[in-house]
Amino acid sequence: MVNTILGRKLGMTQIWSDNDEVIPVTVIQAGPCTVAQVKTKETDGYEAVQLGYGDIKEKHVNKPMAGHFAKAGIAPTRYLREVRVEDASEHQVGEQVTVENFEGIDHVDVTGVSKGKGFAGVIRRYHFAGGPGGHGSHFHRAPGSVGMCATPSRVIKGLRMPGHMGCDRVTVMNLELVRIDPEQNLMLVKGAVPGGKGALVTVRKAVRMYQA
Repeated sequence: MVNTILGRKLGMTQIWSDNDEVIPVTVIQAGPCTVAQVKTKETDGYEAVQLGYGDIKEKHVNKPMAGHFAKAGIAPTRYLREVRVEDASEHQVGEQVTVENFEGIDHVDVTGVSKGKGFAGVIRRYHFAGGPGGHGSHFHRAPGSVGMCATPSRVIKGLRMPGHMGCDRVTVMNLELVRIDPEQNLMLVKGAVPGGKGALVTVRKAVRMYQA
């Protein structure tokens, strides 16, 4: 069974639990996704299925992708994502993946692209402490030393410095799956997930369980 599904983040709300506790949840419009391609170890060297999600107009599909969908015999989709499975031969092209696949699953991992924040300094981007706030100090929000003088006489790769913040692929792991609604293809996940409203997210069964 495919334990991954694509969807859109609709926003956040809150619901009441059976113990009369308020639970903040993110509402995700998940699926239905269509299996666009099945990859087996014999043909491709590994086991995977390709999921298609989202409506798209025919005029926005280029010729290579139109041929790919025509070969599969399915309607074109806006997004395609590949998902590893244990045995791809169990699945067929055109098969539908819905939120019902998550029946009995308590925790999920959600992957998305974080909101873009533009250019940011080290204090906002990496939570640097900064310098003293007094008038006599000339070191307030600067990063400080970025390298050595003689050896190696250059800035080390990977040094945390000001730059573009956000628009990163982020995975939030082990979120509680509070509720699913198969009729409306909705998933209610406890807590926040990456991205803004309408952003594409990938929801999968939690790969490792731990207590928060």
